[in-house]
Amino acid sequence: MNVAVVGAGSLGAGIAHVCAAAGHTVTVRGVEPNVVMDAIDTVSNRLEGGAAAGDISSKEQHAADDALEGTTNVQSAVDGADLVIEATSSDLDGKRDTFADVEGYVDEETVIATATTSLSVTAIATALEHPERAVGFHFADQPHLVELVEVVPADQTDDETAAFAVEFIEGLGTEPIVVADAPGLASDRLGLSLAVEAMRMVEDGVTDVRDADAAMELGYDHPVGPLELSDRVGLDTRLDTLERLSDELGDRFEPPAILREKVDAGDTGKSVGRGFYVWESGEPEAPGDDTEDFA
Repeated sequence: MNVAVVGAGSLGAGIAHVCAAAGHTVTVRGVEPNVVMDAIDTVSNRLEGGAAAGDISSKEQHAADDALEGTTNVQSAVDGADLVIEATSSDLDGKRDTFADVEGYVDEETVIATATTSLSVTAIATALEHPERAVGFHFADQPHLVELVEVVPADQTDDETAAFAVEFIEGLGTEPIVVADAPGLASDRLGLSLAVEAMRMVEDGVTDVRDADAAMELGYDHPVGPLELSDRVGLDTRLDTLERLSDELGDRFEPPAILREKVDAGDTGKSVGRGFYVWESGEPEAPGDDTEDFA
């Protein structure tokens, strides 16, 4: 299958990786040539790492590398594509513009998907003359490490497109779950609920940062605790998402005070070296001292 990924950031590169590794021909489109090349290099390096770890064979690695190319031109990226996946950081208007632009260059049978996690697939699909071919995919931040993708049919999505989307995700060796086009989908709402409660427990002195994470890691076999994961995602990103969800879904997603204070202080997590943890060499070394103020 020919897959075009429109968007060459970290998410676009991750999607390109899993598609190429599954045997699809993949074209990545980005605005700047250096960003496109960075995305291609990222995928190649991950494929090489997968071969070194024994996750894929050397033959599979080279085949995936050969199936991957990049461009800055939308038309050449989507020409002949069976599936186009929009993975840009645009707002609603930007994504709608991208959908409309893509539709002008593809066949009527081409499925056009968005990898948005925060915008309505139904709203984006209104940009298409044939919105029945639109669908949403919610990939994790590092798709090659997570065996789950949420398939999000828009209100306009027809049965054929929905079935195609599920089959495509299964073909990546990943488990699809079908969720309604609702704020936060399923995985974000569940994950954020854990994170919010962990933050409130630290605020209320119920437990400390490490033990809140240990409760989920050891008690429920989570690979990463909710506070460490929040640091990795970015506390500013967590705050933005919670503010949006609290507006749409109510007080249960109201951002905790400890989160607002950390973001206001610039302690936004792993990327800056400090959040709920102090980070050194990309690893959480100790809880941030200021969390004691909430005990």
